[in-house]
Amino acid sequence: MANYDLIIVGGGPAGLTAGIYACRSRLNTLLIEKGLPGGQTATIERIENYPGFEEISGLELSNRLESQAKRFGLEITLEEVTSLAVQEERRLVFAVGERYEAKAVIIASGAQPTKLGVPGEEEYRGRGVSYCATCDGAFFEGARVAVVGGGDSAIQEADYLTRFASKLIVIHRRDALRATKVLQERALANPKIEFRWNSVVEEIQGNDMVTKLILRNVKDGTRGELPVDGVFVYVGIRPNTEFLRGTVDLDPQGYIVTNARMETNVPGVYAAGDVRQKHLRQIVTAAADGAIAAMAADHYLATQRK
Repeated sequence: MANYDLIIVGGGPAGLTAGIYACRSRLNTLLIEKGLPGGQTATIERIENYPGFEEISGLELSNRLESQAKRFGLEITLEEVTSLAVQEERRLVFAVGERYEAKAVIIASGAQPTKLGVPGEEEYRGRGVSYCATCDGAFFEGARVAVVGGGDSAIQEADYLTRFASKLIVIHRRDALRATKVLQERALANPKIEFRWNSVVEEIQGNDMVTKLILRNVKDGTRGELPVDGVFVYVGIRPNTEFLRGTVDLDPQGYIVTNARMETNVPGVYAAGDVRQKHLRQIVTAAADGAIAAMAADHYLATQRK
């Protein structure tokens, strides 16, 4: 069993930034990530609001963060964490077939897209149903595609998908978008994008692939068919905290409850990024959380050594 000063669970901007700060403080640190470093950020085609970069792809930003963290000595392993246990001064992190021990832990496991929960969604996942435009957009060259949602992610990805799709239909349950104004303006001015307001998807239908959506108007209850070749879902996110149930305090939505120092209710356990209860979930706030969590952990470990 490997032993560390600090273990970071999750390799998105919060986890990688925590790794940078922890290693610069000379903490023996391990970062455990179940996918590729960068997390959801690595799937974003274009980032325009990260300070210092007028425009950068999510993959490039993720690669830069990973390279910087490794330069300071961060150890990264690709495994899925299954549980966390707290035993007096020890924090045990269990992965598939492995167990790691540290004096402190930062949970930066992020969040994942919320599903619609309608008939056909699981059946056609990977056959017309997607949650990642950057991953799957190129498969829809010349196609008629729907995007479900009205927030920043939905509108950013709708704009990106117009590079491939011949027509893009945004389906939103309200009569106005929630996205940032500049994103709204760009989408509303795009001739390839049309909107179905006050509408929700009730069912996804197809043969081997998606062929149509069943929509319901939330105002008058009328239903209708919308022929499409694919549908991209952006209706929110849910935190990756299933492995923490019963270990740290979670809010009703499953987000980790912390204070301003990123401390959970368990001494020596911190949370950073999209996984924690917070007002704004952006790359820049995730990075800030990671820095704060690492410095709080460093201070905690220093007090434990006295």
